[in-house]
Amino acid sequence: MSESQLSPVPSESDEDGPDTKSIAIAIVALILLGATWFASRSAPGSGWTLAFLSMQVVVISIVIWQACDPFADAAQWIGETFRLPGSVRGATLDAIASSMPELFSGIFFVVVAVTGTEGGTQAEMIEAGAEGYGSTIATCAGSAIYNMILIPAFCALVISFTRKERPTIDIEDDVITRDGMWFVGCELLLIVFLFQNSMEWWMGAVFLGLYVVYIYHLYWSAGVYRRKMDHLHGHLEVHGVEIETETVIETLRNDGVRVSRALVLKAQVEVMEKISDNDEEEPPETAGVLFNLFGVPLNHATVWIVIALSTIVSAVACYFLVETTLDMAVQLQVPTFFVAVIVAAAASSVPDTLLAIGAARRGDDSGAVSNAFGSNIFDLCVCLSIPLFVNAYLTGWEPVSLTQDGKPMVGLTGLRLLLVILTALTLAIMWHKRQLTRTKALVLCGLYGVFIGYAVLGSLNLLPFSLQ
Repeated sequence: MSESQLSPVPSESDEDGPDTKSIAIAIVALILLGATWFASRSAPGSGWTLAFLSMQVVVISIVIWQACDPFADAAQWIGETFRLPGSVRGATLDAIASSMPELFSGIFFVVVAVTGTEGGTQAEMIEAGAEGYGSTIATCAGSAIYNMILIPAFCALVISFTRKERPTIDIEDDVITRDGMWFVGCELLLIVFLFQNSMEWWMGAVFLGLYVVYIYHLYWSAGVYRRKMDHLHGHLEVHGVEIETETVIETLRNDGVRVSRALVLKAQVEVMEKISDNDEEEPPETAGVLFNLFGVPLNHATVWIVIALSTIVSAVACYFLVETTLDMAVQLQVPTFFVAVIVAAAASSVPDTLLAIGAARRGDDSGAVSNAFGSNIFDLCVCLSIPLFVNAYLTGWEPVSLTQDGKPMVGLTGLRLLLVILTALTLAIMWHKRQLTRTKALVLCGLYGVFIGYAVLGSLNLLPFSLQ
């Protein structure tokens, strides 16, 4: 057995000290923001206005990223403290940490739209709420497509260039058969609801109920994982970590315990680290704040303070993201739906991307991919449900209309079709050999290009009516 198999993959996230590259990127973004603001003020209504709005999105994305980074560190501390497997932590704690922007963006799209008609009639409030919730659907669905396609693709591309000994993303069966199938089930239910003429508050309750069942399924999976790891640790401590992986798998199978090769390798690394550490006192884990310039020691008290403050900063940033998205739609003279499906969705998915790449570089391939699926399940079950409740409360519990002038909402039909087609293709690519290579990653990027083409053509009103 090679040493590389038993050694954790180093990651930039493990290094101490400020993240100088990210600081440089943030400084450049702020300089460009100031320059485009000055140019837009000098020539109002010109292309500089759109450039200024675009730079606002970039800066807001950086703020969201920095808000979610300490949240993710705190979530990882909780996962390690309670011995959660990487796939379960990625599908829950990491997914929730990185999906908070979608939740807050969805809420603000509805609140800004409805409160903008203050003093208007009930019918005007209902119409505005429907438009706002349409942007919420676009953001969550666009984010789901981004997460499902681009996050695994980016992880595979980064790993193919940086991890020479194993340049592929290897996916455990559980990630596809559990998280992938849960996502497909939630997605199919969403499509059924979207084929109705309206969405009512009880549909949100159904999604929240499904999420509770999903969390219970993950809780059960975590229990199974801990029992398997206990068996593996006990076996390796008695027989040694140098024993062949296939021998360990066969021996435990005879004892009625089924383990995968990836699980055995992980247990071997953990036992080796335990032996090498001996009595060495480990430094306290910290949450990196503001490009890792500051570190907050994590314990049972500070971890919740970090999560609360990160959530507040993320919420404020998402309010400005919604305002910028609405301004871009006005500037481009296109429906907000098509701007939200690209701009708001991508901006709110930055934390998901960085979390997944970080997990992959640490060698946690399953955690990286399960984060994408877990984020999507959270988006569909929670980030669509809460704004639906908010809209219902603000409009007197009236349903959200999904039609305009008796026709489906602009962009909705094509989005429903693309969700089904792109999900099927992506899962098929992942299922093949349970592996993502550089070639497959490029194919996935091409699929996302198709989605972007749909959004651009839709915003220009160049799609056939059947896809509008």
